Amino acid sequence: MRVFVTGATGYIGAAVSEKLRAAGHRVAGLARSPQAAKKLESTGAEVVRGGLEDAGTVGAAAAQADAVIHLAMEPSARAPQLDRTAVDAVLAALRQSGKPFVYTSGIWVMGSTGGHVVDESTPVNPVPLVAWRPAHELLALGGAGLRGIVIRPAMVYGRGGGFPGDFQRAAREQGVVRYVGSGDNRWPFVHVDDLADLYVRALSAPPGSLYFAADGPSLPVKEVAAAAAGGARVEAIPIEEARRAMGPMADALTLDQLVSAGKAVRELGWKPRGRPVLEELALG
Repeated sequence: MRVFVTGATGYIGAAVSEKLRAAGHRVAGLARSPQAAKKLESTGAEVVRGGLEDAGTVGAAAAQADAVIHLAMEPSARAPQLDRTAVDAVLAALRQSGKPFVYTSGIWVMGSTGGHVVDESTPVNPVPLVAWRPAHELLALGGAGLRGIVIRPAMVYGRGGGFPGDFQRAAREQGVVRYVGSGDNRWPFVHVDDLADLYVRALSAPPGSLYFAADGPSLPVKEVAAAAAGGARVEAIPIEEARRAMGPMADALTLDQLVSAGKAVRELGWKPRGRPVLEELALG
């Protein structure tokens, strides 16, 4: 199967592309820069030059593929507009094709879960930072004549990336790890390799499928920060100070979330095997 992947050179995208190739699929990756193109070429992937704003390029690459996995996200105020442009291009290209389109959302669309474990049947309650995402989920799931699938990853870690990896880098480079708020709020996690495996499995999911990607218990943020710090200092940033510095991201980082990924396990045979996040951090 030829799979067109947006964000193929990113943290999650690189792992997904690797798993796709290991499963015997061919990867075509969207590359905005010469550096990204070179990185893709080094893995043997086909390079599609362009960005999310290039609707014609995205649509043409989607039409030529057997499946599309959308992972790219612009880390700016333009994110909603660019994401919608890419989603519309893919939906138009795959209309009535029966091909799978796997769209990436995230658990922040659930808001704080009030101490209760939520699953895919729970109504969304997104924080402002991702208030636009549920509408894009519905577009992907309701695409005419294609197999729309949505994955909502938990906090991703592994291979030195994600927020846990950021904590470790801060400990090494600055001698201090900072988290927002009291740190008593809990984050669910998923190892990047397990998440990549779920994307490959999701290519065979039925249309309209929605999956959480999380493994193990949710953990207090201050516990994760302490594990990442090693011997470095750990500090809490008051929420109001964080809002001034980070904007809406501050409230996303203080979410308290408990989620179940049992649906992916039952329907897709997903079996996470990555080391738990605290063990991963302890190993550096």
